[in-house]
Amino acid sequence: MKVKCEIMDAKDITRTLNRLTHEILERNHGTDNLVIVGIRNRGDALAYRIIRRIEQIEGKTVPLGMLDITLYRDDFQRLTDRPILQETDIDVDITDKKLILVDDVLYSGRTIRSAMDALMDLGRPALIQLAVLIDRGHRQLPVKADYVGKNVPTSVNEQIQVKIKEKDGEDRVFLVEN
Repeated sequence: MKVKCEIMDAKDITRTLNRLTHEILERNHGTDNLVIVGIRNRGDALAYRIIRRIEQIEGKTVPLGMLDITLYRDDFQRLTDRPILQETDIDVDITDKKLILVDDVLYSGRTIRSAMDALMDLGRPALIQLAVLIDRGHRQLPVKADYVGKNVPTSVNEQIQVKIKEKDGEDRVFLVEN
């Protein structure tokens, strides 16, 4: 893959997560009944950062969950013979809670559909809102993010590559060409 351009650097990501956190708190009138759930592999790190910012702003701790959607994917059979399963770790009953689902990139909508299926197996939330760092378009399902860090229109020959310090050693977002 060839890097076409850098879309966000570490400072941009920090500013964006600060803004998304404020938007989440404003729309939900604070932290009551709020649970933040990150989709593994990078959404979980972003969700953790949002939780930390909520603690700084509100002085309250909001439950954090990590969600593995591997077995819920509709392309599961085509991906690999030996999937790498990670732990889903949601220590709170999500029934009647306001869930903020966090992911790094919104593309076709299929990952989000899988995540919602997985969440419904765990309980019946009052609502699910979606926060993404990047929305690149090309939806195949009727999914729209409630909170978007940055809209980046892409062609089908391009991809968004998100690097998160906790996973990749640095914070950066690139537009790459296949």
